[in-house]
Amino acid sequence: MRPYHKVPIIECGEPLVKIPLELFAVESPHPYEKLGAPYGEHSAYFLRQSVVDNLIAAQNYLQLLLPNWRIQIFDAYRPVAVQQFMVNYAFGEALQMAGLSEAELSPENSQAIWEEVYKIWAEPSLDEKTPPPHSTGAAVDVTLVDNTGEIVNMGSPIDELSGRSHPDYFAHSSTAQPQQYHAHRQLLCDVMQKAGFQRNPREWWHFSLGDQMWAWLNNQANPSNPVVARYGRVV
Repeated sequence: MRPYHKVPIIECGEPLVKIPLELFAVESPHPYEKLGAPYGEHSAYFLRQSVVDNLIAAQNYLQLLLPNWRIQIFDAYRPVAVQQFMVNYAFGEALQMAGLSEAELSPENSQAIWEEVYKIWAEPSLDEKTPPPHSTGAAVDVTLVDNTGEIVNMGSPIDELSGRSHPDYFAHSSTAQPQQYHAHRQLLCDVMQKAGFQRNPREWWHFSLGDQMWAWLNNQANPSNPVVARYGRVV
């Protein structure tokens, strides 16, 4: 369990709706679909209605600061089956990076690799009390595209299993390029937080609104005014 799983969920019943992709930048086909992730009849580019509304607000805030820049949506709704597929894929990638095969993997090495995977990926739980954030339709992975249509360099790619994924990894750098990476991350965070989102403390790209992580982060910042999650797992 993660700390945010202690937050109760009082499901509000708000529907998943299609994100108006024409307002954002988007990769097509979806990155996980290209890997073979089993979305079935589902689409990655859905979120709860209020989350979509607030994402549009974040895009509007960005436009006020930097005309013709856009939020790029990397991932949004993720069925648990897709979560399981991507966790397994990430484990395979981590094995390859370590130069190991499953046949030669010791229990200790396996445990260590799984721990690294779960620093980034939520467990694909079917327990209604511990849904993966993306499976609630309330979490979205985003980055920025500049006015030339180029993806902004954030210093590390989305889903990277390293310390560079931490939002403040470049915060105290004394050189120009890493300082720029941090400025880009902070810009993204500022427009998302202004629209009501909270950022995952471990991932510069992951933001949520209304799920357990969002509620937990709100409660950490405002312990005298606690909230509960309003979005649970969408089947």
